Amino acid sequence: MLGRSGYRALPLGDFDRFQQSSFGFLGSQKGCLSPERGGVGPGADAPQSWPSYLCHGLISFLGFLLLLITFPVSGWFALKIVPTYERMIVFRLGRIRTPQGPGMILLLPFIDSFQRVDLRTRAFNVPPCKLASKDGAVLSVGADVQFRIWDPVLSVMTVKDLNTATRMTAQNAMTKALLKRPLREIQMEKLKISDQLLLEINDVTRAWGLEVDRVELAVEAVLQPPQDSPAGPSLDSTLQQLALHFLGGGLSSGAGGAPPPGPDAVEMVSEVEPPAPPGGSGPSLKQPVAEGLLTALQPFLSEALVGQIGACYQLNVLLPSGAQSTYFLDLTTGHGRVGHGVPDGIPDVVVEMAEADLRALLCRELRPLGAYMSGRLKVKGDLAVAMKLEAVLRALK
Repeated sequence: MLGRSGYRALPLGDFDRFQQSSFGFLGSQKGCLSPERGGVGPGADAPQSWPSYLCHGLISFLGFLLLLITFPVSGWFALKIVPTYERMIVFRLGRIRTPQGPGMILLLPFIDSFQRVDLRTRAFNVPPCKLASKDGAVLSVGADVQFRIWDPVLSVMTVKDLNTATRMTAQNAMTKALLKRPLREIQMEKLKISDQLLLEINDVTRAWGLEVDRVELAVEAVLQPPQDSPAGPSLDSTLQQLALHFLGGGLSSGAGGAPPPGPDAVEMVSEVEPPAPPGGSGPSLKQPVAEGLLTALQPFLSEALVGQIGACYQLNVLLPSGAQSTYFLDLTTGHGRVGHGVPDGIPDVVVEMAEADLRALLCRELRPLGAYMSGRLKVKGDLAVAMKLEAVLRALK
């Protein structure tokens, strides 16, 4: 039967007709007077030589003889009942036989070991984990998975812990699929994504004798909304003019100059004309770029921003010269403060970044979460508090 994803499921319930793997040996179809031929699949037993086959037959005969001699007592231990929904995998002297059951099964004492395999549909859940979508949103996502065993021999021979292996496979497939999609697509097309996960998981688990029947994606919560699209040339005119003032036109467009200011643009005019630099020495700023950009944040701080964030940050900025400069952003009292040096009290979070990354953050070319995941932003303290810097950047609009 074809599902909505186009995947053709194996027949359910007809357990006596499931496809047998190449691991079955000493079955009823094999001759009892010829040595076993090894299977062709990976992990199959090696072919038995004539001496090995004779020893195997002799020990089996002695075990059967012992069973007959002690039958009134040994019958309680040698006879096993296998229900219709189970199969019994028997290892005789370490070599696997074809699946036994349903019905009554005879085991030879001391030389047979067995393992029961349940063919009924089972289910497990992938515990919710935090993932970042394509548009930068952080969400908690889990999944419910239903599966069944269609080849009991493969399920015993290929995987030791079937549940753990299937859960890890489902979690890896879910992570890879969601990292390529934005949050809106994840929320609107959960059924389509679940069908794709079903196909990807079955591509791996069919080699284990297992088939996944159903995958249901569950979005538990959205921990962080998606990031806005980068606003490089379309920055707010006020912030753009501030950046141009402190960076000396470093954000000018590729056409060779800054874009013409809009009707609400604030034009920064220097009243003192700087002297011409001497030959051989480049232009120098009166203050570091990082200090100028952080000082420009002061007009945007407010009591509402302090009430929303309520944290104190210490910013360790690595300058191009290799030196490190320390600044603070105190959003715990009043309208908030920003300045050079360490804060008065113990900071909630210590953030380390390069000066170029600080400029990209304030110009909204880089987001805190993206900088942290790429290693450009190092956080010492609570990561959730550090990500609240996004509210400061939104205040610069």
